[in-house]
Amino acid sequence: METLTPRKIVEELDRFIIGQDKAKRAVAVALRNRWRRQRLDPDLKDEVLPKNIIMIGPTGVGKTEIARRLSKLANAPFMKVEASKFTEVGYVGRDVESMIRDLTEIAVNMVKAEHLEKIREKAKHLAEERLLDLLLPQQRGRMEVDEQERERTRETRERLREQLRNGKLDSRYVDIEVREKTMPFGVISNIGMEELEINLKSMLGNLLPEKAKRKKVKIPEALMILEQEESNKLIDMDKITQEAVERVEQTGIVFLDEIDKIASKGGGYGPDVSREGVQRDLLPIVEGSTVTTKYGPVRTEHILFIASGAFHMAKPSDLIPELQGRFPIRVELGPLGKEEFRKILTEPHNALVRQYTALLATEEVEINFLDDSVDEIAEIAALVNDKTENIGARRLHTILEKLLEDISFEAPEKHGTKLDIDRAYVREKLTDIVKDEDLSRYIL
Repeated sequence: METLTPRKIVEELDRFIIGQDKAKRAVAVALRNRWRRQRLDPDLKDEVLPKNIIMIGPTGVGKTEIARRLSKLANAPFMKVEASKFTEVGYVGRDVESMIRDLTEIAVNMVKAEHLEKIREKAKHLAEERLLDLLLPQQRGRMEVDEQERERTRETRERLREQLRNGKLDSRYVDIEVREKTMPFGVISNIGMEELEINLKSMLGNLLPEKAKRKKVKIPEALMILEQEESNKLIDMDKITQEAVERVEQTGIVFLDEIDKIASKGGGYGPDVSREGVQRDLLPIVEGSTVTTKYGPVRTEHILFIASGAFHMAKPSDLIPELQGRFPIRVELGPLGKEEFRKILTEPHNALVRQYTALLATEEVEINFLDDSVDEIAEIAALVNDKTENIGARRLHTILEKLLEDISFEAPEKHGTKLDIDRAYVREKLTDIVKDEDLSRYIL
């Protein structure tokens, strides 16, 4: 993070997202402030709270993508949730605290993967030794084994090791013993009760006896099973849990999508009451509270919350005042037009044209999008968005799928084919659909 300045964060986001400079700058500063906070004196450090962000803009303009790329840059636990999935306490559905539990689970898996990577070589070596013991059992029942016999056994073992590493034993089978814990019962869980079954299993897991089961598997699978067993013995789960909880509390990011769907227009009855209930339940989580998880209590004061919504039918001021106050940074993302679509098709690291070219290259079909075809696709996307629902850059996926439908279907029979896609080809495939507004509404 020390070298990840706001300017560099924006540059990295530019590799994947076209436009939306204001939003990129806002999230870059928010991420940098997390690093700055870690360098403060402990007494002041706890007083500096994250500046949560609301991103306002139509669908398909890059709100979710900005948050997702940001979490990868920070290597932080990241959770994307739909605000509309939550219900007020007392109703059937998910409660807002479940997002923190899920975020903690993600962090534990992330930290565990990092620890496993560190001890991977050691676990691999131990698993290899155990497998060689199975392939070449030690001689028992003899008190003394002469030096020559020990030397022959060592040589045989090394030859086996070499064959194992070269893959010459991959087709052989071996008997291994696998230990697994059996759960004698299950919970028929309703929506919102998924935590109950998980907690019961984690609480009773240590009390249940392990059942040994013999399996006959091929050498590569046996090596994988043994490596996993050795890895689990080498890592300290208490240390991983502690580190994961700390990472959630200090660097966790929650992306609350569709927050406009829980905004109330002040009707005071019907679904508006439940929406306000969700906002009231959300408020202590965003303000800072302690959520109980199966890994222990998790404090939410310093988790960064990024909310987003189109706000077509509602506006940010329709949220309850207390919640508005916890999202001090407001960023508006503008709609995308022809020029932005053209850049999205060609410029980003994961550009759509590059993706489709690579997909068809796996079938040995080479397609080449000429510049005029890219302009035509961008123009059609902008036109269809204007005439029907504006779904932003997602329209490009729909258009490209329709454009390349025949080529994708016939690709396995056309090995070695080269095809230039020009403006005429695009018009031939799409113009009739674009002209017929009713048809484009359903197809594009």
